Amino acid sequence: MIRAFVVEAGRLRGVELTPDRTDVMWADLLAPTRAEETLIEEWVGIGIPTREEMEEIEISSRLYVEDNALFMTATLPAQTDDDHPLMSPVTFVLAGNRLVTIRYHEPRAFQTFPTRAEKVSVGCTNGETILIGLLETIVDRLADVLERAGRDIDALSHDIFQSAETKANKRDRNFQKVLQTIGRKEGLTSDIRDSLMTLQRLSGFLGNALGQDRTGKELRARVKVLTRDVMSLADHVTFLSQKITFLLDATLGMINIEQNGIIKIFSVAAVVFLPPTLVASVYGMNFDIMPELQWPLGYPFALGLMVLSAILPFWYFKRRGWL
Repeated sequence: MIRAFVVEAGRLRGVELTPDRTDVMWADLLAPTRAEETLIEEWVGIGIPTREEMEEIEISSRLYVEDNALFMTATLPAQTDDDHPLMSPVTFVLAGNRLVTIRYHEPRAFQTFPTRAEKVSVGCTNGETILIGLLETIVDRLADVLERAGRDIDALSHDIFQSAETKANKRDRNFQKVLQTIGRKEGLTSDIRDSLMTLQRLSGFLGNALGQDRTGKELRARVKVLTRDVMSLADHVTFLSQKITFLLDATLGMINIEQNGIIKIFSVAAVVFLPPTLVASVYGMNFDIMPELQWPLGYPFALGLMVLSAILPFWYFKRRGWL
């Protein structure tokens, strides 16, 4: 699918793309067919990368100049409303005043930016300004995703350290859910970190490639601000990752405490019931001559001795603070 836009008074307007249209400033390709790729190549006058070329991870394959056009590829997330975003590369081709974007998934910014740019003036004049505006929208979307992740991590911290459950079996189920949530949040922050790293490289490459005239200086200033925003988000992702690691360690520590408590209960129970077992074993021996065997009070005496032998260790443990 191809979406094409022209610029009118700082706004974007969708049009149909043909090879001879010179007023189109942005062509957006979503999972293009071979015929659509051929149409774009005829329109812009250069070859566009294939999906296999876009997925290469070398810097030289993601940021380069060819036929006086800038080719820049970044990894962007889609479906970011949950903790399982779809990560896929997006290529930005800046050929003169024209912008071509090639992608195979639906990042939210590619929906919100054209919609907003069609309603209000966002300063779009050519492919360069459209590209920078689109990148700013992408960074804003990543910031929103990180804000949501930060709130979820704070709620997760509250569940770990201020759990309202008092039953051990329910706490065990909660810890299992907590570990699953921690794994999802770690995966999300890792994906966002990778995306920010590619955007940081892209913005540096774009800033160096812009012209030295007055317009180029203004655009470089916007790119510089964009780079600072990306770097600040990268620092925030690092902070969230460290917090997730701390919560993982804390959760494992809480699980160890629960397990130690259970082992402690069994150990105390074993020690408490050991003396009564010894008494019962003594009076369960089958000897002919036993002093209490013919004693009318022998049975209650043995029961009382077993109860006393259980109470004394328990009382001693409580007094020493072991329980």
